[in-house]
Amino acid sequence: METNQTLPKNPESIYVIRFQDCDPLGHLNNVRYLDIFLNAREEQTLKYYALNLMQLLKQHRTAWVVTNHQIAYIRPADHGETVHIQTRIIHFDNSTIVVESVMLNENRSKLKSVLWTTYRYIGIETGRPTDHSDDIMDLLEELDDDEISFDPDGFQERIKRLSKQLKETD
Repeated sequence: METNQTLPKNPESIYVIRFQDCDPLGHLNNVRYLDIFLNAREEQTLKYYALNLMQLLKQHRTAWVVTNHQIAYIRPADHGETVHIQTRIIHFDNSTIVVESVMLNENRSKLKSVLWTTYRYIGIETGRPTDHSDDIMDLLEELDDDEISFDPDGFQERIKRLSKQLKETD
């Protein structure tokens, strides 16, 4: 992927919580968080990186598949509420990426939820992990958020750091 401008490492989307997304209490249903986070990331990869995941599948016969989610529900997202979804790559290697997704309230002052999703890059004929191509490795290197020191066991510590950062900007 050729570009003359710096690609955003932390793209953002806006989502309005709909009635169909909610549980009987009017809070975003726990399962819907995953849909909203994954849909936001897909939209962001297309909008900001011109990376169409279905074209990648057809062209390279490869795809990223989810192997793990770690999610924290910190504050409820309520019916009719506007939330901001930020995503970033916090780790990658030859065949794996970890994407952090963060949901914030409308003025970005309160943390609603944090999700870490681990994706494995697989060949679709074999269903087995395969190495990222050189151009994808270059893109991942450019997009990796170096400011976040990834520790697979550090999910709770990351939530504390994010909460502290938001309090400092409040």
